[in-house]
Amino acid sequence: MEVYDVALIPIITGLVSVFCRLGVTKKFAPIVSLILGLLIGVFYVYPDDIKGGILVGIMLGLSAVGLYSGTKNTKELVKGED
Repeated sequence: MEVYDVALIPIITGLVSVFCRLGVTKKFAPIVSLILGLLIGVFYVYPDDIKGGILVGIMLGLSAVGLYSGTKNTKELVKGED
């Protein structure tokens, strides 16, 4: 995985947000993130190495879940201070 592949994390987060706006329940957001991470890891980052793709995909998906959750919690905290 190259350093610039870390930019995939906010892309996955944005895609999860799009899926949530299209009707996916927010409780399924981590699962959607993990699936997107796995797909990107296997088909984009390591298309020739399935084990490496799965490992990187899990890492990307879980990192995106943390970014999504952290952003959501920060947004709720800021709304509560108004």
